Amino acid sequence: MPDSRKFIENLSGAGKTIGVLTSGGDAQGMNAAVRAVVRMGIYVGAKVYFVHEGYQGMVDGGDNIKEASWESVSSMLQVGGTVIGSARCKDFRTHEGRLRAALNLVQHGITNLCVIGGDGSLTGANLFREEWSGLLNELVQSGQISEEAAQTHSTLHIVGMVGSIDNDFCGTDMTIGTDSALHRIIEVVDAIMTTAQSHQRTFVLEVMGRHCGYLALVSALACGADWVLIPELPPQDDWEEQMCQKLSENRADKKRLNIIIVAEGAIDQNNKPITTDLIKDLVVRCLGFDTRVTILGHVQRGGTPSAFDRILASRMGVEAVLALLEASPGTPACVVSLCGNQAVRVPLMECVQMTQEVQKAMDEMRFEDAVKLRGRSFENNLNTYKLLSHHKIDTELPNSTFNVAVLNVGAPAAGMNAAVRSAIRVGITEGHTMFAVSDGFEGFYKGQIKEIKWGDVGGWTGQGGSLLGTKRTLPAKHIDKIAEQMRIHNINALLLIGGFEAYLGLMELQAARSKHTELCVPMVMVPATVSNNIPGSDLSIGADTALNAITDTCDRIKQSASGTKRRVFIIETMGGYCGYLATVGGLAAGADAAYIYEEPFDIRDLQSNVEHLTEKMKTSIQRGLVLRNENSSENYTTDFIYQLYTEEGKGVFDCRKNVLGHMQQGGAPSPFDRNFGTKIAAKAMLWISKKLKEFYKEGRVFANTEDSACLLGMRRRALVFQPVVQLKDETDFVHRIPKEQWWLRLRPLMKILAKYKTSYDVSDSGQLEHIVRPRAKDGSAF
Repeated sequence: MPDSRKFIENLSGAGKTIGVLTSGGDAQGMNAAVRAVVRMGIYVGAKVYFVHEGYQGMVDGGDNIKEASWESVSSMLQVGGTVIGSARCKDFRTHEGRLRAALNLVQHGITNLCVIGGDGSLTGANLFREEWSGLLNELVQSGQISEEAAQTHSTLHIVGMVGSIDNDFCGTDMTIGTDSALHRIIEVVDAIMTTAQSHQRTFVLEVMGRHCGYLALVSALACGADWVLIPELPPQDDWEEQMCQKLSENRADKKRLNIIIVAEGAIDQNNKPITTDLIKDLVVRCLGFDTRVTILGHVQRGGTPSAFDRILASRMGVEAVLALLEASPGTPACVVSLCGNQAVRVPLMECVQMTQEVQKAMDEMRFEDAVKLRGRSFENNLNTYKLLSHHKIDTELPNSTFNVAVLNVGAPAAGMNAAVRSAIRVGITEGHTMFAVSDGFEGFYKGQIKEIKWGDVGGWTGQGGSLLGTKRTLPAKHIDKIAEQMRIHNINALLLIGGFEAYLGLMELQAARSKHTELCVPMVMVPATVSNNIPGSDLSIGADTALNAITDTCDRIKQSASGTKRRVFIIETMGGYCGYLATVGGLAAGADAAYIYEEPFDIRDLQSNVEHLTEKMKTSIQRGLVLRNENSSENYTTDFIYQLYTEEGKGVFDCRKNVLGHMQQGGAPSPFDRNFGTKIAAKAMLWISKKLKEFYKEGRVFANTEDSACLLGMRRRALVFQPVVQLKDETDFVHRIPKEQWWLRLRPLMKILAKYKTSYDVSDSGQLEHIVRPRAKDGSAF
């Protein structure tokens, strides 16, 4: 069979010229995108130009359009905002302005544009592309360019990347900057919570989002806010009364503080704005609570980009260059975007039209349509939020008589508590009696099991580690006692939240079903481990927080190295045998190399890395960063690599080493982990409810099928339940990793961006996908 794969080596940018610009409001991560476009462009042999100050620079020309070099984008990765400047540009909106811009591009030979901005900037780029040949004709007629020049530059190719903190662009799950903005909001909320708790206060927080409530909605989910107001879902007419009732119920339930989050564009059913002051006056008037208002404003746009945004922007930047290389005159302008964890290309105008339709639906008060048009990610966040805010103190809830136990297994991971909270509350909403098991399977066999109520998990989302307590103990040795505890407490279903031990534990429990009927109940596992090494899931709770810890530390280390010059740092990361943290951390921190177990390396590789760094020290970038996964090699230890580099680098650079250790496991969970934990645990709980009904016969629950012991994981674009038995073949049990890991495809990116020649399989990219219209609910996406 012929090899149908497509490799980067066969794509050449020779003779092509790419212009890159950032336009509209700035967003953290734009610099990472610019850096990736420049380096990937140069890597494939193209010329790349910076267009400074957005479209204004394109219209003004002159010094605003400068050729970029490899070194000119060094140290940009960790900087927020946009280094090449952005401006709102009136001139580009005029025909005259676009004519000047076309002339400036032709003079520099630029026929490929990479635009990083919001929907306005991308719409402008598309119009420019449609007018291009007409503009060139005008320039020929006025004698400003030759007939020949017009022919050489006859087509303008455009690829867009969405940089916007609001996440208001249809056709992409996450826009560049959204995750970082959530980091800023959550940092503020976490800080406010401590002062609010001290004084029993109510805080009303206004977050950005004139037309889109994504930031408000996700930050409300991530901090467990009492109430949220967003433009897409105006509250019911008696919302004031409902909100005040909920706030006072929460206070009665021993909660010392209330948090209300308002999007700046929040409106009521009559399209009237709902302001923070209006809410404050309402709470003070109806409840007499001490109430404060905090408006976050431009803080949300600032600060350093999160690990997620750096990786997103780097992947998008590389993808954008590939799209430009493959573009033919008939290719429509496209946007590179992320769907699940896959890079996709979608037609730019389809996205813009859909984004405008959302606004139209909102103007016409068709709010349900607006939510559907926003896309599956938004809709799922909203559904999870609704699910978690059902609580009423009176017993309107269904009563199911089922008992469900939740436990943490393995090492602690940030975001576990958010998952436990979500599971407990959804379980209670579903009418079950919820039990919490302390200290994993060890606590289970010792009988440390007690009922847990709605109020017991208040404020858990933002807490790191595992509040239930967790141990690495496996159940097999204690299976008789565990079965006995299941009988004593009449446990009808189990939810395990944890890492590889939870996965092994679930297999052991299922294997013991033949001996113990007590274990014939629905069981589901949600992956939570910093190592991200669970078969059946592309991501696990805790990995994003660990990546941010690694990235922050690497930023500081790079800063210290750029002061001393000619210094190389060797940094050891966690992960067991799984190289996820080292690889993806390396991509986010701009590392020169990352040694991992999955990609064997020998002394020749180490030698070539040293030579590569020696060359690098001759340029203006006089520092190096090398990551090593803790178990990447038995003999090439961190000390060995450090000593080798020190010896080989004598006279050229000196070395330092740093073992990051347990700080990767600690810390407050990142917004992504809180949100992912909340959504995935809620979904797991709904599955348990469904299975309990399915397996309830003759007065008891009896489940002994393969699909009643599942792992819920994220696979490419959706959350899927997979019977653990079926995952056995995908697992390398000796090294505790999946046999196939999606992120290995990102390794060539890291190498390319660090100036290594490498083979890169780009078969995955290149298909233009159309936007799917909102469809009937199937619940597959997350």
